[in-house]
Order: sequence, then structure tokens, then C-alpha cells
Amino acid sequence: MPDYSGPERRRVYDLRFRRYERLLEVARTLSGTLDLPALLRNIIAAATELTDTEAASIMLVDSRTGQLRFEASTDPSADVMESIVVPVEGSIAGAIFSTGKPLMIDDVATDPRHYRGVDNKVTFVTRSILGVPLVSKEKSIGVLQALNKKKGEAFTQEDLHFLEALAAQAAVAIVTTRLFQQSDLIAEMVHEIRTPLAALSASTHLLLRNDLSADQREEMVRTIQSETSRLATMTTDFLDLARLESGRARFVRERFDLPKLVHECLQVVQPQADSRRVTMDVLLPGEWPAVFADRGKIKQVLLNLLTNAVKYNREGGTVHVSGLDAPDHVSITVVDSGRGIPPPALPHIFEKFYRVADSEGWTQGTGLGLAIAKRIVEAHGGAIFIGSTVNVGTAFTFTLPRGK
Repeated sequence: MPDYSGPERRRVYDLRFRRYERLLEVARTLSGTLDLPALLRNIIAAATELTDTEAASIMLVDSRTGQLRFEASTDPSADVMESIVVPVEGSIAGAIFSTGKPLMIDDVATDPRHYRGVDNKVTFVTRSILGVPLVSKEKSIGVLQALNKKKGEAFTQEDLHFLEALAAQAAVAIVTTRLFQQSDLIAEMVHEIRTPLAALSASTHLLLRNDLSADQREEMVRTIQSETSRLATMTTDFLDLARLESGRARFVRERFDLPKLVHECLQVVQPQADSRRVTMDVLLPGEWPAVFADRGKIKQVLLNLLTNAVKYNREGGTVHVSGLDAPDHVSITVVDSGRGIPPPALPHIFEKFYRVADSEGWTQGTGLGLAIAKRIVEAHGGAIFIGSTVNVGTAFTFTLPRGK
């Protein structure tokens, strides 16, 4: 380290002290955060601050493919980066991940391992990289990178020291959060499947009796069919939610026509609406910007809202779909003329396994659909809202950022 003296030495010591203070503050924050997206954002913010860089990114290994994927970034094109797979072989991040050793590269243009696939797809230009492995229990789970030292300066050993200290805390926090979310969801899932399993057990037991009438036997078979179908749906929803909550859900973003997707979903739900004599209509703006999102997952959100709007509607009711094109986002609203939701239930409507019960047995479904819809919308940078009046109807609105 250079031999500083006088005011310069004092300045260096003050800067180092502030870094240690920030590192301690981050440690407290990470240990108290069990929401994975929020956790990753905190790590990214701390990485750029501790290394005085323009940006940072986190890549985690995909257990299915063994490749690295971007999970968080300060770059404004982070939604594009999520779809980029970084090869472990022949890349800087791959070398850090494979060897478990940091790399400090002050000019990536001179390093043949620099993966230019990222810079080619986003607006950010990488000039320098300081990367460290994310290691938990002696196993690499990903890479934390700080990009472009400000003022064109070179990275220092002190930058490396602080980024390694942050990465050590971050790796433990990421693994802990994933395990907590999985165990929490599994516990809830086990609790929820007890009801259909109990119904199946009782039905099969009764079917063994010789004194059942043909009508009773047919009713037991229908119960078995219904509960088996419910378990299958619950399993699918459970896997979807587990991937979303653990950060392992993959979004394939593309530009597409949202009004066209709305009409496509209405056609899917139309037979269900016809069976209950529910009328559906749609009113969308004539001019609509392309939406940059995962079309399949947005379709999942729309189908959930439309299906609920029909299922919990009155016989002969209505479902109205409308859209709004705002300066920074677009929104879709689905309004039904159904029972409505009691005010005490509204704060819980997006919670896992929450179902509104009433005297008519309004408890169908897995209680996961709206929780999944909320996480899909929020993963796109949007939001979802509910408004409801008992005996009048319910309105769900979700927003998405305008396409880029």
C-alpha cells in the first residue's frame, strides 16, 4: 500500500472506516431479509457502494444445466439480462465459479474470456471487472461482480477484500433464504394436502362396503375424481410458486401484442362462462404499445383472473376487461359482478393458500393462483391491485412496464 501521510492518510482511513461500517450494516440487513429478490437487490447496492463502481451483478448456477444465469443487476436492462446464459467454459465468470478464486481485470478488452454476449444485448458497456465467487459450505453457488471502477481508476486489493467479505455474507444469506422459503412452502403444502387426502381415504374406504347403493357408489367415484384433480392442480401450482419464490423461475421475455393475448385468453375461458351464462366483454385502447414480458406467464396471470371472475360470479353475470396505456406502464383490469370479497379478507387475498369461505362453500381451488399471479407481475416490475364490494363485484388490476 502507498505510504500516505498527513491529510491523505486520514482520508484513506476515514474511507476504510466507512466501508467497514457499511459492511456491518449490510450484514445486519442480509441476516434479517428472507425475501430473495429484496436480498439480491441489497447485495447489488452494497457491492457497487463498497467498490465504488458503476454497476454490479449476481450470477447463480442453474442446477439443471450447470450454467450461470443473471439473477440481479443494477443495469437498467436487467430484465433482458435474466434471459442470458453465461457459459462456464471460456468466460470470466465461469473461471471465477469453476476455480473458486477471484479475478481482477482492469481492461476486459484485453481478456479473451470476456463474454461479449451480455454487452451485445444491453445498453451497458463493461470496461473492467472485479469478480468473486459466492461460496457456501465449500461449494460455489454463483459469482458476484463489480463492474467499471468509477473515474477510470484501477481496482485495488482493498476493493477485493471488501467484495470478498460481502460475498461471504451474501452466499450464506442466499442459501438460507432459499431453504427457508422452500421449507416454509413445504410445511404449508403438507398441511393443505391433508384435506384432499382425507377425502380420498374416506371415499375409498366407503367403496369397500357392500351396502352402498349404485348412486352412493357413483358419488364416491366423483369425489375421488374431484380430489385427485385438485391434488394434481395443487402440485403444479406448488411447483410454480416454489420456483418463483426461490428465484429459479425463468422468464423468456419477448415483445408481443397484449390485446391479442387478452382475446386469446377470453376464448379459452368462454366455454366456462357459457356454462354459467356469464357475459364477457372487452374494451382496450385502439393504439397499444408492444409489451416486453414473458408471454406464457402473463397468459397464466390473465387466465387466473378471468377464470376466477367467471367462477365466483353470479349466474347470468358479467365480466368486463379493460386496459389503460399510461406514460410508463400499461394495465389490464378484470371486473366481475359476483359476490364480492368481505373487507377483512382483502389484505390476505394474495397470501399463499388463502381462500375466502362463505356459507355457500366458496373455497374451491388451491389458494395459490393469486399468490402466483402476484409474484409473476412483480417479477416483471409491475404491480397487482384488488378492489371489491360485497354483493356488487370485484376488480383486479395489474400493471406492466411499457415495452422497450
